[in-house]
Amino acid sequence: MKCAMCKRGDTKPGVTSVLLTRDDFTLVMRDVPAEICEICGEDYIDGKVAKSLYHMAEEIQNQGTLLDVRKYQVIQKNPCPVEG
Repeated sequence: MKCAMCKRGDTKPGVTSVLLTRDDFTLVMRDVPAEICEICGEDYIDGKVAKSLYHMAEEIQNQGTLLDVRKYQVIQKNPCPVEG
């Protein structure tokens, strides 16, 4: 896709870091999948990924955490059972 910021670059798949803050809580999520502009470096996160980040941040904050730094991982809620 064309970059909405610089209007010149095309985006390519990559990873970025996301900083989320609310009140006294701060979460840094590393290695988040994103589309990144090859010219200006602007990053674009998919809506489903953003939604999962917000849910993770809310869960972490509800545990009483004030500062957390994590590597982004997709968590399967209903993994397929292994037949054997």
